[in-house]
Amino acid sequence: MKSADRVKKLRDMSPDELERQQAEMSEQMFKLRFQWAMGQTESLKKMRELRKDHARLLTVLREKESEQ
Repeated sequence: MKSADRVKKLRDMSPDELERQQAEMSEQMFKLRFQWAMGQTESLKKMRELRKDHARLLTVLREKESEQ
């Protein structure tokens, strides 16, 4: 999925859904970092992608807050 499609999908979500998604992403990032530190995974690409998606989500969330 392209980044423009991801942003469009995020902008269509309500603030509550964005908060829930943000919590899930934070948990996923924690688990991946932990696995990386333990040497159990080699999914650096997945970690980078998740980190960028998390930043996109936070940006959209802040945009929605500033609109109100």
